[in-house]
Amino acid sequence: MERQKAGERQKVCILIPTLNEEQSIGDIVREFKSMGYDNILVIDGGSTDRTVEIARGEGAKVVIQEEKGKGAAIIQAFRIILEETDAAVIVMIDGDGTYSPSEVEQLLKPIFDGDADHVIGSRIAHKGAFRRLNWLGNKIINRIFGFGYGIRLRDILSGYRALTRECIEGIELKKPGFEVEAEMTIECVKKGFRIKEVPITYGVRRGRTKLSPLRDGFRIAYTIYILARTYNPIFYFGVLGTAFIIAGLLTGTYVVMEWLRGVTHVPLAVLTALLITSGIQFLVFGLLGDMMVALQREVMSVLRRR
Repeated sequence: MERQKAGERQKVCILIPTLNEEQSIGDIVREFKSMGYDNILVIDGGSTDRTVEIARGEGAKVVIQEEKGKGAAIIQAFRIILEETDAAVIVMIDGDGTYSPSEVEQLLKPIFDGDADHVIGSRIAHKGAFRRLNWLGNKIINRIFGFGYGIRLRDILSGYRALTRECIEGIELKKPGFEVEAEMTIECVKKGFRIKEVPITYGVRRGRTKLSPLRDGFRIAYTIYILARTYNPIFYFGVLGTAFIIAGLLTGTYVVMEWLRGVTHVPLAVLTALLITSGIQFLVFGLLGDMMVALQREVMSVLRRR
């Protein structure tokens, strides 16, 4: 059994994106090394502290990312791993010390057992070091994801996850910022890869956070919504259609109330009609788009069976 696990460890590449993580990166690399994971890639976003020096000193391969942003770092790192290594599984873990390397086996087990292609370490079971605003934002974003993609996951924003090589080869990542975890999950859903969540602990970050809860939370939610266009058109166009209809009903209510008082608002009445008509059209677009997506999935399913 131990020999089997040692063989599995040789198939794993540990990917650690960093930016000024000198307080934690050494411990993370050292612990992975002590567990037998020798293929460790640190992708650094231009740290001004000793992060790079410490990571190299502990035996990790360090690459300086070419563009800014966590997403850009992950995209570049995936390309390097696919081109320069034969790793069968890639484990992503943030370099800020919030995740424990000792729990890596929990993420790898479903993959090596053949039960999943993408395993997400869910922090929700153990609330841990979540701040109240981050906790609330995380729940809202996961709800939006559930509505948009019809799959209930509890922590799509986790920075601790494992993916098969085939999974990484099959997904297309474009977002350069903190939206990358959401985009990664969405891409796996769209491409039909099996996703599983396993509970993990979540500790206190060492150093200053780089995430802005409101700004980055909005960008992540917007990414989830925009990417739903090709997966769930009813959700995408339904939100637009509902917003237009509600706006039309509000202006229409005002027009009617003013008309009962003897005041006529012709331009506002025209606007009301346009809003409601546009809203209905968006809903129709969503239904037609859903039919096209359903047909495409059926065709792809037939092709796969052949």
